[in-house]
Amino acid sequence: MNETVVGEKGMVVAPHRAAAEAGAEVLRAGGNAVEAILAAAATIAVVYPHMNSIGGDSFFLIAEPGRPVKAIDACGPAGALATAESYRKADYDVMPTRGPEAALTVAGTVSGWQLASEVATALGGRLDRRDLLGDAIGRAREGIVVTRSQSQMAGEFLDELAPVPGFAAHFLVDGKPPEIGSRLKMERLADTLERLAHVGFQDFYKGDIAATVAGELEAVGSPVTREDLRRQEARLVTPLTLGLADATVHNMTAPTQGLASLIILGLFDRLGVKRGESFDHLHGLIEATKRAFAVRDREIADPRVVDDLKRYLDPAWLDPEALTIDRRRAERWGNGSGKGDTIWMGAIDQKGLSVSFIQSIYWEYGSGVVLPRTGILWQNRGAGFSLDPASLNALKPGKKPFHTLNPPLARFKDGRTMTYGSMGGDGQPQFQAAVFTRHARFGMELGDAIDAPRWRLGRTWGSETAELVVENRFDPDLIEALARAGHGIEVLPEAYSDGLGHAGAIVRRADGRLFGASDPRSDGAAVTV
Repeated sequence: MNETVVGEKGMVVAPHRAAAEAGAEVLRAGGNAVEAILAAAATIAVVYPHMNSIGGDSFFLIAEPGRPVKAIDACGPAGALATAESYRKADYDVMPTRGPEAALTVAGTVSGWQLASEVATALGGRLDRRDLLGDAIGRAREGIVVTRSQSQMAGEFLDELAPVPGFAAHFLVDGKPPEIGSRLKMERLADTLERLAHVGFQDFYKGDIAATVAGELEAVGSPVTREDLRRQEARLVTPLTLGLADATVHNMTAPTQGLASLIILGLFDRLGVKRGESFDHLHGLIEATKRAFAVRDREIADPRVVDDLKRYLDPAWLDPEALTIDRRRAERWGNGSGKGDTIWMGAIDQKGLSVSFIQSIYWEYGSGVVLPRTGILWQNRGAGFSLDPASLNALKPGKKPFHTLNPPLARFKDGRTMTYGSMGGDGQPQFQAAVFTRHARFGMELGDAIDAPRWRLGRTWGSETAELVVENRFDPDLIEALARAGHGIEVLPEAYSDGLGHAGAIVRRADGRLFGASDPRSDGAAVTV
């Protein structure tokens, strides 16, 4: 059984305990939930480097009681030198996924921290940047304790990462993955964070850090320029909203797959499933996912080139689409398109201010490029572009890539607020749907809803047949029923698989009581004040 933590004065949940503790300490010091997430974001960028970095992107949903939900888009675009012609001349048929040419988009996350800090101040926040980043700076300078997943990922992708500029010097020990429990110092990253704390987040884009970063990127062969950094700004945007009978669920708009996450819930609710953990429950969500992904792959790109997405959340589209779901048979489906390692975190403070936050470098260790003077690991989010000029996601300088990242948040008519989410590329919408439906539809305790076995639609690497991957704790009769319905299934040997997400959630009831849980698949915790 996975523990559900109970509190009243505030709570932070993160996939690494150190990040949750850093956020909770901010709440104890009188900070608000946005400030708590900023502290947690800085700390987790240090202690979980294989999952995220200040060289990546991030998105926020911020819900102030009684006010519309705010969203922050902190996604960086392709660099000025990142043209399809240049990649084709370099003999690429598809976008590269590792190395300097994969480090082709601006890192947006620090611009998101800047905008979020302004929002925090407007909401009464009063803590200094040095208070928010102090924990991260100290841990980077003293050295982080290497987790199982960090060591495992470094080993699994050693051959493709070791030759990438900067990777071995920062993340390997004598050319080998660091041992679990060993200590890994990040002194250059500590220096960078310390300067951000003292001078301000904008230094990443317009100051001395920007000058250093631009020089380092140019030296390794990245197409991101100093002018690209200077132009980067996070934006306040209007999130997508889905109305359900008992709740309103919010998620990010393009360029993220937030639309897919909401479509899944909208279609599933129309199926009228009565019993959780049943064939109807899993089959219904899986079939809803296929339809949501078809829309996602057809529609989602840079927000400047997409049509109005809200029509897919209207009953006029959802009602007839739900009727196309065969309640007994699986529809044929393709491979899916995205992997990804990421972190999701949430916070709710005593006043009910709630934040859903996600930060990522895309694949494990991103591009693998680590800038030597600043210690920044750069993302490979540009792998989401296409070199096909006819594609909606065709690569162009200044264009934002498709993003798997999407932070959800739900407000219920009975006064509850639920901030929840998970890492996991294509799995994110599916893991979100599993946690939401188990808790909100079928009454599971939050900890149990996160602990329960999960599935992911999408073929695993090296598999030619399985389209549905499941943990081995499912009832064998349920697995057999899904197989008979036509789902190609691979049962994983693990009871708890990293590949099936690091989820977390906090629910605040109308009386102010908080209930939160983290994922036993991660190194995380829900920490109450």
